[in-house]
Amino acid sequence: QVQLVESGGGLVQPGGSLRLSCAASGSIVNINVMRWYRQAPGKERVLVASITGGGIGMTNYADSVKGRFTISRDDAKNTGYLQMNSLKPEDTAVYYCNAAVRRTWYQTYVELWGQGTLVTVSS
Repeated sequence: QVQLVESGGGLVQPGGSLRLSCAASGSIVNINVMRWYRQAPGKERVLVASITGGGIGMTNYADSVKGRFTISRDDAKNTGYLQMNSLKPEDTAVYYCNAAVRRTWYQTYVELWGQGTLVTVSS
C-alpha cells in the first residue's frame, strides 16, 4: 500500500523557519506533480505550492508565500519538501502534501494525500 507520510511541523516563532517533508512509502515507479496545501482553522484548504515531475521541476506558488517558501523534491528518495522561511502567524495551518503516484508502469497515476502536519506560528 502506497501512502504519503508528512513530517516537520511544529511550533515556531514569527520570523522563524520550518522544513516539511513528504515521503512516499511503498512500491512506486514514478511521482508526477507534487503539491502542498494548507488549511487554517475555519477556512478552506488552499494550494500553497506545486512542482512538476519528469526531471523538469517547474514550481508555482501562492502569492501569499512567494519569496518565503520553496518547494523541492528528491526523486531518488520519493520525497518532497517545503522550506518555509520568514514565517508569519497567518501561516498557521495544517499542511497537506498531495501527489500523483504511479505504482507500476502499467497503471495510471493515482492521487494521494498525506495525513497533514500542523504548523503553528506564534510568539
